[in-house]
Amino acid sequence: MTHPTTALRTSSFRFASQLPVSVGSSVDEGAEAGVQWLLKRNCSVTPAQLGCMYASLCVLSLGIATFFWLQGATLVMPFAWAELLAVGAAFLIYARHARDGEKIVLQGGQLVVELETAGHTRRAEFNREWVRVEPESGDGSLIEVSGQGQSVRVGRHLRSELRPALAKEIRFALRTW
Repeated sequence: MTHPTTALRTSSFRFASQLPVSVGSSVDEGAEAGVQWLLKRNCSVTPAQLGCMYASLCVLSLGIATFFWLQGATLVMPFAWAELLAVGAAFLIYARHARDGEKIVLQGGQLVVELETAGHTRRAEFNREWVRVEPESGDGSLIEVSGQGQSVRVGRHLRSELRPALAKEIRFALRTW
């Protein structure tokens, strides 16, 4: 369904031709132009599709269990219900995290980072002149955006080899916008 290091969904807006990958897209809200980066999980199944798949699994499994229950195998039905409850719990956990993502917006003098995890949104705002963007520990690690006494780690939904390019692009945008 989903791999822990998932791909990136954005539009293609290029800041500088020397970057190996460009992941930012332009933003025009009112008079201020800016740029944003959207880092989302690469989910192959939407929560609605998952619900339909679970419903069809329930119908099939309970149909087979009912057939064998009518034949005299009375323990089949409780095990079918236990199986469906376990699969339903796993699907529910998957669906909760299907919309996880990170949104980084540079507009005006502000860099805004929004992290969404399991329906909870964490927002951090930084002054453009005082923000630092650097890898947390080494090559391929999460990117730490810090300044004014707060820090946020981004890049969870981006392959580790693309994180340095993202950090470089954010630094470039902070200098030029």
